[in-house]
Amino acid sequence: MAKILVTDRSGAQEEIDIRPGTTLMQVISDAGVADLLAICGGVCNCATCHVYVEGGCVDMLPAMSSDEDDLLSCSESRKENSRLSCQIRMSNEFDGLRATIAPED
Repeated sequence: MAKILVTDRSGAQEEIDIRPGTTLMQVISDAGVADLLAICGGVCNCATCHVYVEGGCVDMLPAMSSDEDDLLSCSESRKENSRLSCQIRMSNEFDGLRATIAPED
């Protein structure tokens, strides 16, 4: 089974199984990582599921929508590899993806 590596705000890391068809936000939330708030429930209406994405699969991520870009532009902790985890649909191709939960704004 494909896995991702998630780092929480304290630096603790957890390897989590991917469930194809779900979003990165759902995978992280379902694993019980408390730092990922995801207040809007995954409808790209807040930025509380902000993560930094790394690893060899970054080039396979879907293009960032203008809504996602607008939400991230309000974040003081935005980086080049910032994404909203609710906008990344998981598949086995993302095996090895690393996501670090961004600081809370």
